[in-house]
Amino acid sequence: MYDLIIIGGGPAGMTAGIYAARQKLKILLITEGFGGQMAKKSIDVENYPGFIKISGFDLIKNFENHLKSKEVEIKMAKIQSLKKGKDCFSVSAEGEEFKAKSVIIASGAEPRMLNVKGEKEFIGKGVSYCPICDGPLFKGKDVVIVGGGEAGCEAGIFLVNYVKKIYVLDSGSEMTASKAVHDVLKESGKAEFISNAKIKEIKGDKFVSSIAYDDGKAEKEINVSAVFVEIGYQPATSFIEKGLVDLTPKGEIEVDLNTQETKEQGIFAAGDVSGGKCKQIVVAAAEGAKAALAVSKYLKNVR
Repeated sequence: MYDLIIIGGGPAGMTAGIYAARQKLKILLITEGFGGQMAKKSIDVENYPGFIKISGFDLIKNFENHLKSKEVEIKMAKIQSLKKGKDCFSVSAEGEEFKAKSVIIASGAEPRMLNVKGEKEFIGKGVSYCPICDGPLFKGKDVVIVGGGEAGCEAGIFLVNYVKKIYVLDSGSEMTASKAVHDVLKESGKAEFISNAKIKEIKGDKFVSSIAYDDGKAEKEINVSAVFVEIGYQPATSFIEKGLVDLTPKGEIEVDLNTQETKEQGIFAAGDVSGGKCKQIVVAAAEGAKAALAVSKYLKNVR
């Protein structure tokens, strides 16, 4: 029996582990990998205190090394379920079951899909949700980014180092990225921005060869080798027993913003999976710290 199981290895989960270890708790942290969205999205981080500029990779390693310097048991596995038991909580991960007196859910968020014809068929064959992971595979090629927000333009800034040309397609009448980020991508000379683009289909044979969209006037098609989907994320909560926690209309876990505790005593949530408005690395880390300190106080009352 653990005092605490932490689900997730992003900035919220890792910070929770560091803080909980300082409280001398018996901890198990379960994650598929370290970094969360930071590993997939952050190229250079320029707004994390203490670092004028640091790569997402280096910041993740700093978090990970700090975590591993503490007495925290780590299991690399995919979470299957979180349920309430008689006197504890039960977490299943790849066929194994673990029990704990408390849980911090820091599972983050998963990429939203376009849900258009050809998307699922070409995942890993030209359709990608991770430009940092897959961008270098398309060196010298033409690609599409679907999504003209901050994430889409940041993905483009990374991809210009590899690809020949980027088409940025957005469903709105104008791009929603900040001017600073938009201008950096525009000034690369490799990006073409297309507004009012409703994606119809991703086409290809064995691999992606084109994308079809409607601009409100006519259906058009662009020949590309890859489609990077950047239309946001949805909270990763599908593994949680139904009714165990309350969810917001956006599917995020409702928490007490002072303690990160859910409606179920002993279950806390932090980071992008929770209902906080600011989705930032520093905020996720702060929420992980708050949750761990609240867990320590909770356990003193139930022991």
